[in-house]
Amino acid sequence: MSDIRHSLLRRDALSAAKEVLYHLDIYFSSQLQSAPLPIVDKGPVELLEEFVFQVPKERSAQPKRLNSLQELQLLEIMCNYFQEQTKDSVRQIIFSSLFSPQGNKADDSRMSLLGKLVSMAVAVCRIPVLECAASWLQRTPVVYCVRLAKALVDDYCCLVPGSIQTLKQIFSASPRFCCQFITSVTALYDLSSDDLIPPTDLLEMIVTWIFEDPRLILITFLNTPIAANLPIGFLELTPLVGLIRWCVKAPLAYKRKKKPPLSNGHVSNKVTKDPGVGMDRDSHLLYSKLHLSVLQVLMTLQLHLTEKNLYGRLGLILFDHMVPLVEEINRLADELNPLNASQEIELSLDRLAQALQVAMASGALLCTRDDLRTLCSRLPHNNLLQLVISGPVQQSPHAALPPGFYPHIHTPPLGYGAVPAHPAAHPALPTHPGHTFISGVTFPFRPIR
Repeated sequence: MSDIRHSLLRRDALSAAKEVLYHLDIYFSSQLQSAPLPIVDKGPVELLEEFVFQVPKERSAQPKRLNSLQELQLLEIMCNYFQEQTKDSVRQIIFSSLFSPQGNKADDSRMSLLGKLVSMAVAVCRIPVLECAASWLQRTPVVYCVRLAKALVDDYCCLVPGSIQTLKQIFSASPRFCCQFITSVTALYDLSSDDLIPPTDLLEMIVTWIFEDPRLILITFLNTPIAANLPIGFLELTPLVGLIRWCVKAPLAYKRKKKPPLSNGHVSNKVTKDPGVGMDRDSHLLYSKLHLSVLQVLMTLQLHLTEKNLYGRLGLILFDHMVPLVEEINRLADELNPLNASQEIELSLDRLAQALQVAMASGALLCTRDDLRTLCSRLPHNNLLQLVISGPVQQSPHAALPPGFYPHIHTPPLGYGAVPAHPAAHPALPTHPGHTFISGVTFPFRPIR
């Protein structure tokens, strides 16, 4: 690598960048012939940092900066390289070598260039770059994934009005990237503040994608070997948790955004009659369509989990992810005046109840009714939620299941019983009284709003 570096030092910035890609292409192509997953050592990464990201090797040296035209030319060189390289394994390892965070000062330059490269790939529909980016999103910590998502949202939802149509068209070009992009966006926009409510154009695009083909959000899950223990701090296998958060929190988050002004230090108690008053009608309908699509996807999961021999053993919607969601709903309900937001609170809790019921019935959410009762005990009363957390009560014929475990789950979940039960985490919370249900009687849903 030192000989290569000395030859690159004699070239101009763009020629050196192009040359280092050429040398590493040869290097990794040779490595892949002897090992299916070659280890990327320090040498290639240092070459990329010095000659692509312009981070000098010597600490005392001043960092070089490409002007705007040179940066555009560099992006074109990289786009063309990934387009022309026919071996996916070589593309993937070069992309990973370029953009995997190293925890050093080059990471800011690395992330900035990645955002611009993927944005260009969207604009000119460079599918190989989008596929590499999809793999990158799957194996990179979520803190970096949301930075890439934010760069794309800024470029296509904020910078140029109407440019969202360009982003929308990649749905058919790279569904895998779209799935990972949705997962990243739902992690970025968690509705925890007014600034983290998704832009309407972005929301409309995602709802259109999912409504057109609900299977889109399962692409990563269906095409990924599943480990028993999913890594912490990375994107979920599906965007289901984030999409449920959007649907459930939206009525309250939009109501908070348009909270009436204080009058003599108190919020007005005037009761509104419009259930979508906190948001415009278009957004209200979009979230309703999204909620329906999410429920439809959840209903298909029983088959997919069974096919992978994971039914009742792997929860795609972790109970631990439902805990902060319920706490956020409770906080928002307390923050908003109940007299002024009763219909929004009811709509939010209805959607939560429907999502919990279908997720449990399909095997996507693994928990006991006791867990659920304890979790939801502080929420405002809601008839549908009360039904979900209380029943239907029937004894499971499967002896392997713990008492009270949801009856549709046929095998104990991975690691069940290895950790303390969730109720112990909230010993002081009151629980709702149980209700008796007649076996065999259907369990009705309230119509989706």
